[in-house]
Amino acid sequence: MSAELAIGYHHDSVSITATRDLRNSATLDLSAHDSPRCVIGIDAGGTKTVGLLADETGRVHTKARSGGANLQVQGELGVEKVLYEVIEALDAPQPVAALCLGIAGVGRPGEKETIRGVLRRLGMRHTVRIENDAFIALVAGARERTGIVLVSGTGSVAYGVDGNNTTARSGGWGYLLGDEGSAYWLGHAAVRRGIRAAEGRGSATSLGDRISQRLGLEVPAGLVSWFYDQENFRHRVAELASVVEEAANEGDEAAEELLDEAAKHLVRAAQAVDARLTLADPYSLVLSGGAFRACPSLVRRIESHLDLERARIVHLQDEPATGAVTLALDLLQDPKTSKVPHGSAS
Repeated sequence: MSAELAIGYHHDSVSITATRDLRNSATLDLSAHDSPRCVIGIDAGGTKTVGLLADETGRVHTKARSGGANLQVQGELGVEKVLYEVIEALDAPQPVAALCLGIAGVGRPGEKETIRGVLRRLGMRHTVRIENDAFIALVAGARERTGIVLVSGTGSVAYGVDGNNTTARSGGWGYLLGDEGSAYWLGHAAVRRGIRAAEGRGSATSLGDRISQRLGLEVPAGLVSWFYDQENFRHRVAELASVVEEAANEGDEAAEELLDEAAKHLVRAAQAVDARLTLADPYSLVLSGGAFRACPSLVRRIESHLDLERARIVHLQDEPATGAVTLALDLLQDPKTSKVPHGSAS
Protein backbone atom coordinates (compact mmCIF):
# COMPACT_ATOMS: atom_id res chain seq x y z
CA MET A 1 0.00 0.00 0.00
CA SER A 2 1.20 3.48 -0.79
CA ALA A 3 2.41 5.44 2.20
CA GLU A 4 0.45 8.51 1.14
CA LEU A 5 -3.10 9.01 0.00
CA ALA A 6 -3.40 11.97 -2.35
CA ILE A 7 -6.65 13.91 -2.29
CA GLY A 8 -7.04 16.48 -5.05
CA TYR A 9 -9.99 18.66 -5.94
CA HIS A 10 -10.78 22.06 -7.40
CA HIS A 11 -12.85 24.74 -5.70
CA ASP A 12 -13.64 27.98 -7.50
CA SER A 13 -10.67 27.46 -9.84
CA VAL A 14 -8.20 27.01 -6.97
CA SER A 15 -6.40 23.70 -6.86
CA ILE A 16 -6.26 22.08 -3.42
CA THR A 17 -4.12 19.03 -2.80
CA ALA A 18 -3.89 17.06 0.43
CA THR A 19 -1.73 14.05 1.27
CA ARG A 20 -2.37 11.78 4.21
CA ASP A 21 0.22 9.51 5.80
CA LEU A 22 -1.54 6.13 5.98
CA ARG A 23 1.18 4.69 8.19
CA ASN A 24 0.20 7.09 10.96
CA SER A 25 -3.55 7.24 10.43
CA ALA A 26 -4.26 4.79 13.23
CA THR A 27 -2.86 7.22 15.79
CA LEU A 28 -5.61 9.67 14.90
CA ASP A 29 -8.45 7.20 15.56
CA LEU A 30 -10.61 9.30 17.84
CA SER A 31 -12.92 6.52 18.88
CA ALA A 32 -10.69 6.00 21.89
CA HIS A 33 -11.35 8.24 24.91
CA ASP A 34 -7.67 9.12 25.34
CA SER A 35 -6.98 9.96 21.69
CA PRO A 36 -4.24 12.54 21.05
CA ARG A 37 -5.05 16.18 20.44
CA CYS A 38 -4.52 17.69 16.98
CA VAL A 39 -2.76 20.90 15.99
CA ILE A 40 -2.50 22.72 12.67
CA GLY A 41 0.46 24.69 11.35
CA ILE A 42 0.01 26.84 8.26
CA ASP A 43 2.54 28.70 6.11
CA ALA A 44 0.65 31.27 4.03
CA GLY A 45 2.84 33.06 1.51
CA GLY A 46 2.19 35.21 -1.51
CA THR A 47 2.32 32.31 -3.96
CA LYS A 48 1.28 29.20 -2.04
CA THR A 49 -0.19 28.12 1.27
CA VAL A 50 0.81 24.88 3.01
CA GLY A 51 -1.04 23.42 5.99
CA LEU A 52 0.05 20.52 8.19
CA LEU A 53 -2.12 18.51 10.58
CA ALA A 54 -0.12 16.96 13.42
CA ASP A 55 -0.81 15.15 16.67
CA GLU A 56 0.48 16.33 20.04
CA THR A 57 3.74 14.41 19.57
CA GLY A 58 4.51 16.55 16.52
CA ARG A 59 3.96 13.75 14.02
CA VAL A 60 2.50 15.15 10.79
CA HIS A 61 -0.44 13.20 9.37
CA THR A 62 -1.88 15.34 6.60
CA LYS A 63 -0.52 18.06 4.31
CA ALA A 64 -2.64 20.42 2.21
CA ARG A 65 -1.58 23.00 -0.38
CA SER A 66 -3.44 25.88 -1.98
CA GLY A 67 -2.77 29.28 -3.53
CA GLY A 68 -1.30 32.41 -2.03
CA ALA A 69 -2.77 34.15 1.03
CA ASN A 70 -0.97 37.46 1.40
CA LEU A 71 -3.27 40.02 3.00
CA GLN A 72 -1.83 42.85 0.90
CA VAL A 73 -2.22 40.95 -2.38
CA GLN A 74 -5.28 38.70 -2.01
CA GLY A 75 -7.20 40.84 0.49
CA GLU A 76 -9.17 39.71 3.52
CA LEU A 77 -11.78 37.69 1.64
CA GLY A 78 -9.14 36.05 -0.55
CA VAL A 79 -7.13 35.02 2.50
CA GLU A 80 -10.27 33.68 4.19
CA LYS A 81 -11.11 31.58 1.14
CA VAL A 82 -7.65 30.00 0.95
CA LEU A 83 -7.45 29.30 4.70
CA TYR A 84 -10.92 27.75 4.63
CA GLU A 85 -9.92 25.46 1.78
CA VAL A 86 -6.67 24.38 3.45
CA ILE A 87 -8.29 23.70 6.83
CA GLU A 88 -11.09 21.75 5.15
CA ALA A 89 -8.61 19.71 3.11
CA LEU A 90 -6.65 18.81 6.25
CA ASP A 91 -9.87 17.20 7.51
CA ALA A 92 -9.01 17.20 11.22
CA PRO A 93 -10.89 14.30 12.90
CA GLN A 94 -11.71 16.32 16.01
CA PRO A 95 -11.81 19.98 17.11
CA VAL A 96 -8.32 21.42 16.63
CA ALA A 97 -6.56 22.02 19.96
CA ALA A 98 -4.26 24.77 18.63
CA LEU A 99 -3.38 26.50 15.38
CA CYS A 100 -0.40 28.61 14.38
CA LEU A 101 -0.51 30.61 11.17
CA GLY A 102 2.58 32.14 9.61
CA ILE A 103 1.37 34.64 7.04
CA ALA A 104 2.91 37.27 4.79
CA GLY A 105 1.62 40.81 4.74
CA VAL A 106 0.66 41.32 8.41
CA GLY A 107 3.38 43.72 9.48
CA ARG A 108 1.26 46.84 10.03
CA PRO A 109 -0.88 47.67 13.09
CA GLY A 110 -4.26 45.97 13.08
CA GLU A 111 -3.47 43.41 10.40
CA LYS A 112 -2.99 40.52 12.80
CA GLU A 113 -6.37 41.33 14.35
CA THR A 114 -7.89 41.21 10.87
CA ILE A 115 -6.48 37.71 10.38
CA ARG A 116 -7.57 36.70 13.87
CA GLY A 117 -11.09 37.72 12.87
CA VAL A 118 -10.82 35.57 9.74
CA LEU A 119 -9.80 32.57 11.84
CA ARG A 120 -12.68 33.17 14.27
CA ARG A 121 -15.10 33.05 11.36
CA LEU A 122 -13.52 29.73 10.38
CA GLY A 123 -14.18 28.32 13.86
CA MET A 124 -10.68 28.88 15.31
CA ARG A 125 -11.70 31.04 18.25
CA HIS A 126 -9.39 30.26 21.12
CA THR A 127 -5.90 28.79 20.92
CA VAL A 128 -4.47 30.57 17.90
CA ARG A 129 -1.10 32.17 17.24
CA ILE A 130 -0.38 34.45 14.26
CA GLU A 131 3.17 35.19 13.16
CA ASN A 132 4.84 36.46 10.03
CA ASP A 133 5.86 33.73 7.61
CA ALA A 134 9.59 34.45 8.00
CA PHE A 135 9.50 33.68 11.72
CA ILE A 136 7.99 30.22 11.26
CA ALA A 137 10.72 29.45 8.69
CA LEU A 138 13.32 30.45 11.29
CA VAL A 139 11.72 28.17 13.88
CA ALA A 140 11.66 25.33 11.33
CA GLY A 141 15.38 25.68 10.64
CA ALA A 142 16.85 26.81 13.97
CA ARG A 143 16.13 24.57 16.93
CA GLU A 144 17.19 27.33 19.31
CA ARG A 145 14.60 29.67 17.69
CA THR A 146 17.10 32.50 17.42
CA GLY A 147 19.24 33.59 14.50
CA ILE A 148 18.46 34.94 11.05
CA VAL A 149 16.36 33.53 8.23
CA LEU A 150 16.92 34.56 4.61
CA VAL A 151 13.71 33.90 2.69
CA SER A 152 14.01 33.99 -1.09
CA GLY A 153 10.91 32.80 -2.88
CA THR A 154 8.61 34.92 -5.03
CA GLY A 155 9.69 37.73 -2.69
CA SER A 156 12.62 38.12 -0.32
CA VAL A 157 13.24 39.19 3.26
CA ALA A 158 15.82 38.77 6.01
CA TYR A 159 14.41 38.38 9.51
CA GLY A 160 16.10 37.72 12.82
CA VAL A 161 15.44 37.12 16.51
CA ASP A 162 18.09 37.25 19.25
CA GLY A 163 18.24 35.90 22.80
CA ASN A 164 16.67 39.10 24.14
CA ASN A 165 13.58 38.36 22.03
CA THR A 166 14.31 41.41 19.90
CA THR A 167 13.52 41.13 16.20
CA ALA A 168 14.80 42.91 13.11
CA ARG A 169 14.12 42.64 9.42
CA SER A 170 15.49 43.90 6.12
CA GLY A 171 13.53 43.75 2.89
CA GLY A 172 10.09 42.26 2.43
CA TRP A 173 8.77 45.38 0.69
CA GLY A 174 7.19 43.63 -2.29
CA TYR A 175 8.13 43.47 -5.96
CA LEU A 176 7.56 47.18 -6.65
CA LEU A 177 9.75 48.43 -3.80
CA GLY A 178 12.23 45.63 -3.23
CA ASP A 179 12.38 41.82 -3.19
CA GLU A 180 15.96 41.95 -4.41
CA GLY A 181 17.54 38.52 -4.74
CA SER A 182 14.18 36.77 -4.98
CA ALA A 183 13.09 34.33 -7.67
CA TYR A 184 10.86 37.07 -9.12
CA TRP A 185 13.78 39.51 -9.15
CA LEU A 186 15.94 36.96 -10.98
CA GLY A 187 13.24 36.11 -13.52
CA HIS A 188 12.43 39.76 -14.17
CA ALA A 189 16.11 40.67 -14.53
CA ALA A 190 16.62 37.76 -16.94
CA VAL A 191 13.75 38.98 -19.13
CA ARG A 192 15.18 42.49 -19.18
CA ARG A 193 18.66 41.20 -20.06
CA GLY A 194 17.18 39.12 -22.87
CA ILE A 195 15.28 42.09 -24.30
CA ARG A 196 18.32 44.37 -24.23
CA ALA A 197 20.47 41.74 -25.94
CA ALA A 198 17.83 41.15 -28.62
CA GLU A 199 17.72 44.89 -29.39
CA GLY A 200 21.49 45.25 -29.51
CA ARG A 201 21.74 47.50 -26.45
CA GLY A 202 23.07 44.92 -24.04
CA SER A 203 25.76 42.28 -23.81
CA ALA A 204 25.25 38.98 -25.58
CA THR A 205 23.40 36.34 -23.56
CA SER A 206 21.44 33.16 -24.13
CA LEU A 207 18.78 34.23 -21.65
CA GLY A 208 16.38 35.58 -24.29
CA ASP A 209 16.50 32.38 -26.34
CA ARG A 210 16.12 30.21 -23.26
CA ILE A 211 13.12 32.20 -22.05
CA SER A 212 11.62 31.98 -25.55
CA GLN A 213 11.99 28.19 -25.52
CA ARG A 214 10.61 27.89 -21.97
CA LEU A 215 7.53 29.98 -22.71
CA GLY A 216 7.01 28.99 -26.33
CA LEU A 217 6.89 32.56 -27.59
CA GLU A 218 9.03 35.06 -29.43
CA VAL A 219 11.30 37.33 -27.40
CA PRO A 220 10.91 40.25 -27.06
CA ALA A 221 7.65 40.78 -29.00
CA GLY A 222 5.70 37.96 -27.36
CA LEU A 223 6.63 39.05 -23.86
CA VAL A 224 4.33 42.06 -23.78
CA SER A 225 1.04 40.17 -23.61
CA TRP A 226 2.58 37.35 -21.53
CA PHE A 227 3.91 39.77 -18.95
CA TYR A 228 0.97 42.16 -18.63
CA ASP A 229 -2.12 40.15 -19.50
CA GLN A 230 -2.06 37.23 -17.10
CA GLU A 231 -3.08 36.59 -13.51
CA ASN A 232 -0.46 35.61 -10.95
CA PHE A 233 2.24 37.04 -13.20
CA ARG A 234 4.70 37.38 -10.32
CA HIS A 235 4.60 33.64 -9.76
CA ARG A 236 5.07 32.96 -13.46
CA VAL A 237 8.01 35.37 -13.68
CA ALA A 238 9.56 33.80 -10.56
CA GLU A 239 9.50 30.41 -12.32
CA LEU A 240 12.02 31.82 -14.82
CA ALA A 241 14.70 31.90 -12.10
CA SER A 242 15.61 28.32 -13.00
CA VAL A 243 16.41 29.51 -16.55
CA VAL A 244 19.09 31.76 -15.06
CA GLU A 245 20.63 28.83 -13.18
CA GLU A 246 20.64 26.65 -16.30
CA ALA A 247 22.31 29.40 -18.35
CA ALA A 248 24.95 30.00 -15.68
CA ASN A 249 25.73 26.29 -15.54
CA GLU A 250 26.50 26.46 -19.26
CA GLY A 251 28.79 29.47 -18.95
CA ASP A 252 26.47 32.40 -19.68
CA GLU A 253 28.22 35.44 -18.18
CA ALA A 254 25.05 37.52 -17.85
CA ALA A 255 23.38 34.72 -15.88
CA GLU A 256 26.46 34.40 -13.66
CA GLU A 257 26.32 38.13 -12.97
CA LEU A 258 22.63 38.01 -12.06
CA LEU A 259 23.07 35.11 -9.63
CA ASP A 260 26.05 36.80 -7.99
CA GLU A 261 24.10 40.03 -7.70
CA ALA A 262 21.16 38.19 -6.17
CA ALA A 263 23.45 36.56 -3.60
CA LYS A 264 24.99 39.92 -2.71
CA HIS A 265 21.54 41.46 -2.19
CA LEU A 266 20.57 38.63 0.17
CA VAL A 267 23.88 38.84 2.05
CA ARG A 268 23.47 42.59 2.54
CA ALA A 269 19.99 42.00 3.95
CA ALA A 270 21.35 39.42 6.42
CA GLN A 271 24.16 41.77 7.44
CA ALA A 272 21.67 44.60 8.06
CA VAL A 273 19.69 42.34 10.41
CA ASP A 274 22.82 41.05 12.16
CA ALA A 275 23.92 44.62 12.89
CA ARG A 276 20.71 45.32 14.84
CA LEU A 277 20.66 42.20 16.99
CA THR A 278 22.77 40.65 19.75
CA LEU A 279 23.16 37.13 18.41
CA ALA A 280 24.96 34.13 19.87
CA ASP A 281 28.27 32.79 18.64
CA PRO A 282 27.58 30.79 16.55
CA TYR A 283 24.03 31.39 15.36
CA SER A 284 21.92 29.83 12.61
CA LEU A 285 21.48 31.60 9.27
CA VAL A 286 18.57 29.71 7.73
CA LEU A 287 18.07 29.75 3.95
CA SER A 288 14.44 29.18 3.00
CA GLY A 289 12.35 29.54 -0.14
CA GLY A 290 11.89 28.35 -3.68
CA ALA A 291 14.74 30.40 -5.15
CA PHE A 292 17.25 28.13 -3.41
CA ARG A 293 15.61 25.09 -5.02
CA ALA A 294 15.41 26.71 -8.46
CA CYS A 295 18.96 28.08 -8.20
CA PRO A 296 21.05 25.76 -5.99
CA SER A 297 24.22 27.77 -6.72
CA LEU A 298 22.77 30.65 -4.68
CA VAL A 299 23.81 28.78 -1.54
CA ARG A 300 27.51 28.64 -2.41
CA ARG A 301 27.40 32.19 -3.76
CA ILE A 302 25.98 33.41 -0.46
CA GLU A 303 28.66 31.46 1.39
CA SER A 304 31.39 33.10 -0.71
CA HIS A 305 30.11 36.64 -0.15
CA LEU A 306 29.04 36.29 3.48
CA ASP A 307 31.14 38.21 5.99
CA LEU A 308 29.43 37.15 9.21
CA GLU A 309 31.87 34.99 11.14
CA ARG A 310 29.34 33.84 13.73
CA ALA A 311 26.75 32.72 11.17
CA ARG A 312 26.30 29.01 10.52
CA ILE A 313 24.36 28.44 7.29
CA VAL A 314 21.43 26.03 7.50
CA HIS A 315 19.65 25.19 4.23
CA LEU A 316 16.07 24.48 5.26
CA GLN A 317 14.85 21.24 3.68
CA ASP A 318 11.57 20.88 5.59
CA GLU A 319 8.41 22.84 4.91
CA PRO A 320 8.42 26.14 6.83
CA ALA A 321 4.97 25.05 8.05
CA THR A 322 6.77 22.62 10.39
CA GLY A 323 7.82 25.71 12.33
CA ALA A 324 4.16 26.67 12.65
CA VAL A 325 3.42 23.16 13.97
CA THR A 326 6.15 23.63 16.60
CA LEU A 327 4.61 26.94 17.70
CA ALA A 328 1.12 25.41 17.76
CA LEU A 329 2.43 22.67 20.05
CA ASP A 330 3.74 25.41 22.37
CA LEU A 331 0.15 26.60 22.73
CA LEU A 332 -0.83 23.25 24.20
CA GLN A 333 1.61 23.92 27.04
CA ASP A 334 0.93 27.65 27.46
CA PRO A 335 -2.13 29.10 25.68
CA LYS A 336 -1.10 32.61 26.76
CA THR A 337 1.55 32.61 24.01
CA SER A 338 -1.30 33.04 21.53
CA LYS A 339 -1.64 36.66 22.66
CA VAL A 340 1.99 37.56 23.28
CA PRO A 341 4.24 38.64 20.38
CA HIS A 342 7.56 36.83 20.26
CA GLY A 343 9.60 40.00 20.02
CA SER A 344 9.73 43.71 19.32
CA ALA A 345 10.93 44.95 15.96
CA SER A 346 14.02 47.10 15.79
